[in-house]
Amino acid sequence: MSVTKYIFVTGGVTSSLGKGIISSSLAKLLQARGYSVTIQKLDPYINIDPGTLNPYEHGECYVTEDGAETDLDLGHYERFLNVPTSQANNVTTGKIYQSVINKERKGDYLGKTVQIIPHITDEIKYRIKSLGSKYKYDVVITEIGGTVGDIESLPYIEAVRQLKWELGNKNSIVIHLTLVPYLSASKELKTKPTQHSVKLLLENGVQPDILVLRTEKTLSTEIRSKVARFCNVNINSVIESIDASTIYEVPILMQKEKLDIRVLDKLDLDLKQEPKLVQWKIFLEKRKKSHEEIKIGLVGKYIELPDAYKSIIESFVHAGAYNEVVIKLEMIDAEKMSNNTKDKLENFHGIIVAPGFGHRGIEGKIKAVQFARENKIPFLGICLGMQCAVIEFGRNMLNLNDANSTEMHRSTPFPVIDLMEEQKSITDLGGTMRLGSYPCELQENSHALAAYEKKSINERHRHRYEFNNAYLDLYQKNGMVATGINPATNLVEIIELKDHPWFMGVQFHPEYKSTVVNPHPIFSAFTKAAKKHKNK
Repeated sequence: MSVTKYIFVTGGVTSSLGKGIISSSLAKLLQARGYSVTIQKLDPYINIDPGTLNPYEHGECYVTEDGAETDLDLGHYERFLNVPTSQANNVTTGKIYQSVINKERKGDYLGKTVQIIPHITDEIKYRIKSLGSKYKYDVVITEIGGTVGDIESLPYIEAVRQLKWELGNKNSIVIHLTLVPYLSASKELKTKPTQHSVKLLLENGVQPDILVLRTEKTLSTEIRSKVARFCNVNINSVIESIDASTIYEVPILMQKEKLDIRVLDKLDLDLKQEPKLVQWKIFLEKRKKSHEEIKIGLVGKYIELPDAYKSIIESFVHAGAYNEVVIKLEMIDAEKMSNNTKDKLENFHGIIVAPGFGHRGIEGKIKAVQFARENKIPFLGICLGMQCAVIEFGRNMLNLNDANSTEMHRSTPFPVIDLMEEQKSITDLGGTMRLGSYPCELQENSHALAAYEKKSINERHRHRYEFNNAYLDLYQKNGMVATGINPATNLVEIIELKDHPWFMGVQFHPEYKSTVVNPHPIFSAFTKAAKKHKNK
């Protein structure tokens, strides 16, 4: 296939309808038919990336192999497709304007007045098309963040309108995702919000080719016909997206609705093979058959915001199915951990201390580490969680009474966690951490090596502080061992305890690489250890 085809996914009525899941599900079906597919997210906010955003603002910041700090939807893309994304897969309004302004400063526009049209829209179109041309994908799915009608999204909708004309018939389509709410008082599904949403899209010159309707009730033929009539689409292109028990059922539901067939027909592409989704269905079957419950306590400071730990949550879904157990993940407020630690943690089969930044909740996290260590409960610390394990061990086992990280206490007498050398001269916050994939060598006779079953690995990072190697000998002589080391920099990547059934801290973020097809070895091994602890 010589020409890349483009699919644009827009949303209407309300946010959080699941454009990312629909995009990922469609991509999975097209991939299963034999096409090379990628998904791109266009985010309307003016931040360059979500790296400096509070999780309360935007949920988890997801990191790609090449070090891009991106929207959490890219995590869904990778978990569904089992293919890494890159810097080019997440575009923000901030990046667009920054690029245009830089070109203007260099005189690239030859004195022209720089405007939304054509300069901003041209930059958007360039970012969309370059992903397909550079990597030679058969299909590029572009998800446009926000909701039709938002002032921030207007340049993106305009760029889509222009691209529809420029790419020509059969080379691009628009899928519009809307809500059909159910009014319990009248016991009716209402199509008017969808009609108004499509009308807004039409006012911007874009006619959707396919409508995907989110609903909690099955859509009748009458309702589909009504939507088709009012929105200028064929009834076969009105797709039902009913609420599912898990996001991983959505590709199967979309296959039943023949979404992939409608898309391929409109793009003039062959159906190729029927999507088998064998591994996907095995995963779903394992989830359904799993009944044994394993209770995992996740200690963090964003407990009321699950999206802050989205990749961790999904990694446990993958690991649970792999181990044929149901993971009951309970969020525990680190700030409330300092008192009654035993009451809060004694009933868990495994304890995980979450990543994060800043001093809030840090002492509670350290208390949680201490409880897991002393009571021989399987423990996993990620990034800051690993650093908390190092601090706790220093204070309570090495008599380094005021041991701390210089992030929390700049003048601590025992800086067992310290700022990385290359970070000490940096003043800007955005995009300046240690980001992306780095190598790690695993030590013999370690839980890490048993989990990965290979000595050389690569994992993704997002941090500024690290284990202070000045203390490494002291720690290792007393039972906290570095079982994973960066071969180029000698940085400690993994720590374990000698006299504990399963205790591990990792400086990297394993949750970024867990997928349905390949559950992450660390989460799988931790879940297995928790299962063993329960049955003991």
